[in-house]
Amino acid sequence: MPRVLVVDDTPSIRFLIRTNMEVAGFEVDEAVDGVDCLESLRRMEKLPDALTVDVMMPRLDGVATVAAIRADPKLAGIGIIMVTTQGHPADIQRATRAGVDAYVTKPFDPDFLIQTVRDVIDSNKNRQPPA
Repeated sequence: MPRVLVVDDTPSIRFLIRTNMEVAGFEVDEAVDGVDCLESLRRMEKLPDALTVDVMMPRLDGVATVAAIRADPKLAGIGIIMVTTQGHPADIQRATRAGVDAYVTKPFDPDFLIQTVRDVIDSNKNRQPPA
C-alpha cells in the first residue's frame, strides 16, 4: 500500500486530503507544518512514498521544507507534490527550484490530486536503480 505524508497547517485541508487518499487506497500520515514534517520523517521507520506540502505554514514554510528534504540524502528520494493556493508563476518556479515533483493549486479536484500523487510515485520508482 503506498504511503503519503500530508503536510498542511489547516486541519480541514489535511482531513480532505487524508480522506480522499485513504479511499483511493493510500496509507496516510499527517504533519501540521514543515518542522513537524521533518521531525516525523526522521522518526519514521518506513518513509512515505510521497508528500503533499502546503506553501504557507508557520515555523517552516513549504518551500524551505522541500529544500531541507532534498538536502538530506536519506529523504531526498521522496516524491513531493506542492498543494497550495499560491499559483503565481513565480511561486511555482520557487517551488520547482526547491525540488518539488508536481504542483497542484487549491481548490483542487481530489481525483486529480490522487492521480498526481500516483504519477509522482510511479515516476520516482522508475528513476531509482534496481535493487
